[in-house]
Amino acid sequence: MHTVYRVKANELDVRFLEQLKANFGDKEIEIIVSELDETEYLLSSEINKKRLLTAIANVKVQKNLVEMQLEDLEYG
Repeated sequence: MHTVYRVKANELDVRFLEQLKANFGDKEIEIIVSELDETEYLLSSEINKKRLLTAIANVKVQKNLVEMQLEDLEYG
């Protein structure tokens, strides 16, 4: 079985360990920790890469921009 957990280090808690135990029981597991490069992740999909690079190019030439007022944004 192969499972990937993607969490922030400060979100690790007892519940996370309990979930690991529930998923794997008494099986031996290997834990590998690596820091994620969000830029690399966002560019890993060709479709996403194309959209992001197009958006960057649009910003540089001030094309297809949407302006919003800060007070119009909703906060969760």
